Amino acid sequence: MSGPMALEPGGAEQDTLALRLAGTPARGDDRTLALRLPGHGPDPEAVSRLAADLADRIGPAVHPYEVAALLEAEGLTAEQIKERYGHPNLFSLATALYEQVPRTFPEPAPAADPWRPDTVRCLLRGLLFALPGLAYLLTAPLWQPGRHAAALIAAGIVSWAWGQALGHRAHLRMAAGRREAARTLLTGAPLGAALATAVAAPLAGTAPVLLAAAAQSLYLAAAGVLLVLARERLLLAALTPLIAGAAVLPWWEPGTAPRTGTVLLALLATVAATGHTLRGTLAGPAGGDGKRPRLLWSLPYGLFGLAAGVLVLLEGRQEPYAVIVLTVSMGPAEWLLHRYRGLSVAALRATATPAGFLLRSAAVLGGCLLAYLLPLLPAAYLTGAAPAALLLLAAALWTGLLLQAFGAAWPPAVICLAAAVIAAAAPLRSPPGTAALPLCCGAAVLGLLAYTLWLLGRPARHA
Repeated sequence: MSGPMALEPGGAEQDTLALRLAGTPARGDDRTLALRLPGHGPDPEAVSRLAADLADRIGPAVHPYEVAALLEAEGLTAEQIKERYGHPNLFSLATALYEQVPRTFPEPAPAADPWRPDTVRCLLRGLLFALPGLAYLLTAPLWQPGRHAAALIAAGIVSWAWGQALGHRAHLRMAAGRREAARTLLTGAPLGAALATAVAAPLAGTAPVLLAAAAQSLYLAAAGVLLVLARERLLLAALTPLIAGAAVLPWWEPGTAPRTGTVLLALLATVAATGHTLRGTLAGPAGGDGKRPRLLWSLPYGLFGLAAGVLVLLEGRQEPYAVIVLTVSMGPAEWLLHRYRGLSVAALRATATPAGFLLRSAAVLGGCLLAYLLPLLPAAYLTGAAPAALLLLAAALWTGLLLQAFGAAWPPAVICLAAAVIAAAAPLRSPPGTAALPLCCGAAVLGLLAYTLWLLGRPARHA
C-alpha cells in the first residue's frame, strides 16, 4: 500500500467495496456497491432503480422476453444480475421488471402522406389544359365556325380519346423505366396525330381547314407527351408566344400574318420541346423491358376519353364558356384525386371495423366531390351556363377519373359512354332534348357513385 488507510466510522471506508448480507442494514448513508451473496433473494431497491432507468423502454414491452432482450442489449452479465440485483438469471430479473413497470403503448409517429399532392403542378396542369384555347381566339377571324368547326371537333375528340389510352399505356411502361415509356410515346403520339387528321379529312372541305386540324392534332400529341413525362414547365415555356399574342389583342389588332405566325411559333416550340425531351429520355439508362402490357388494358381509358369528349362537346354546343370552366377545373380535380387517396389511407388507420371505414370512406368521397363542385357553381353563373348540367357533368368526369386511378377502368367507360350516346341521340331542339344532357349525366353520376362506394368502401382497396 502506498499509505495508511483510515478505518474510523464515516471515513474513507465508505467509498470502498463493502460485502454485506441481504437484509443487513448498512450504517449511515450507504453509498457502497453491494455484492449480494447467493441464496439471499432479490434486492428490491436495486431492481426499482433499474426499472426507473429503463421504464420508457420496458413499458411498451408485451412479454418479459422483450425485457430480457433489452437487458442483454444493455450489457448485463449473469454475474452482475446475481450480485447486483440478487436474481438467479436474466429471465427472472426481466420478469420482475416487466411486472413492476406499468404497460404503456405510445402512439407511433404519424407517417408521411404518400399521396400528398403537388399543388403547384396540379394548378399548372389545369392552366395548360386551357391555354391552347388561345389559339382559337387568335385565329378566330380566319375560320368560320359553321363550316370549319366540325373537322376541328372530330379531330379533337379522337386526339382526346387516343391521348387517354396512350397516356395509360405509357404509365404502365413507366414501371419498366422512363426510357421504355418514352419509346411508347414516340411510337404512339405520331400515330394518334395521323389518325385524328384522317378522321377530320372528310369534314374539312378545304386544304387550310385540313392543315388546321393537322396542326391541332400535332399539338395535342406533342403536349400529351410532355404532360406524361412531367415536363409541364417546359410546355408552359413553349406556349409563351401564344400567351403574348393573345395578351395584346385588347389593345392592338395584329393582322392575319402575326396571328397565324404566333400560333405556328407556339406549335413549333411545343414540337421542338417534345423532341428534345424524348431524345434526352431515350438516352437514359435502359430498364428491364419485362412483359409488355396488353393493348386491351388501355382500351377502356380511350373509351372514357371518347365519352368525355362527346359529353363536353354537347355541353359546349349549349354553353360554350362551360367548356373553358371544365378545362381549367381539371387541375383542381387532379389535386383532389390525390387528396382522396391520402384521406382514405388516414381513414383506414383511424378505423377498426369495415362498417366504420365505409362510413368514413363515404364522408371522404362526399367531401372531395363537394370541394370540386362548389367553385364551379359561381363559375357557371359568371359564364351564363346552366348550373345543373355543368355540375352533373363535372361530377361524372371526376368520379370516373377517381375509379380509373384505382384501376377500375371499364365501369366508368361503359357508364359514361352510354350517357354520351343517349344524350347525343336525343333531339336537342325540343324541350325534352334540352334536359337530355343533365338527365344522362345525373344517371351516370348515381351509377358511378354507387359503384365507387361499393368498390372503394372496402379497406382492401386502400391497403
